Amino acid sequence: MDPTPPGATRSRTRTGPGVEVCGSDRPRLARHVRLSFCRTRQRQVLLHPETVVVLNGSGAAILELCDGRHTVAEIVTELGARYQTVPGDEVRRFLTRLVARRWMELTDG
Repeated sequence: MDPTPPGATRSRTRTGPGVEVCGSDRPRLARHVRLSFCRTRQRQVLLHPETVVVLNGSGAAILELCDGRHTVAEIVTELGARYQTVPGDEVRRFLTRLVARRWMELTDG
């Protein structure tokens, strides 16, 4: 039985090792992962059960845009407007590592 209500569009969510990130994907943090600001460290951190990842500035900037609405291509464009050069390949590799750890989910664009 399909739980999708009649007339609603259904998007496919992907996560896990071996999943490729492309420009039309819409990344968002998995439900069990949270982006937060740590006052002690004065930095953004990624909170995962039993794990805290202290993010550098570029990692935090990428994750702040991963809301499930922006595509990867839009995130690269947005970061390019803020900073002069943003290698799209590095953004995709960063997101691919998070997807492989199941900390990030991708929906089709």
